[in-house]
Amino acid sequence: MSATVWFTSWKSGLAGGPSAGGPGGGAALVSVTEFTPRRPWSAPGVAMAGMALRRVWGGLDGAVGLWLWVDPDPLRPRSGSVSVWRAERDLYAFVARPDHARIVRSHRDRGSMRSTTWTTGSFDPDATREAARSLLSGRSPWPVRRRERGPEAAAVPGLPSCGAARAAARPDAETGWPGPPPAG
Repeated sequence: MSATVWFTSWKSGLAGGPSAGGPGGGAALVSVTEFTPRRPWSAPGVAMAGMALRRVWGGLDGAVGLWLWVDPDPLRPRSGSVSVWRAERDLYAFVARPDHARIVRSHRDRGSMRSTTWTTGSFDPDATREAARSLLSGRSPWPVRRRERGPEAAAVPGLPSCGAARAAARPDAETGWPGPPPAG
């Protein structure tokens, strides 16, 4: 895993102000995603799809903000996002959007995807980006998926400033992305 991870500039969402969980604000949910294509030439298409979704970010309900990231390793490129949400339901609403589901379906057979989420009591952009960089560069391990029903909490060493990490336990059947926890 490469130690080089480049981030885009911060893109604020509708909930991006301090009183709504934005920088310096209240509690937030952080989601980190990573896509690793099987073949390096698939990487640009995935990155462009991410950029297209970034363009609509400012109008998403519950979105605090977003960084896209890329690992430019020519033999093993990776890319993904670090998104910050007001609440878990807002993340799930984004994952269920038709434009997002279409992109996931069109790229799911081209590589592997992993993601994790954690909550933070007070969103700090610098600490959040550093925690994500630690995961993406391999300095901190990714949480292990659990087999039990529903999202299970897993502590991530080295991420104390961001609270407990939560690994998505069950992907959505249609999109392959984490879905809301099962009822009951």
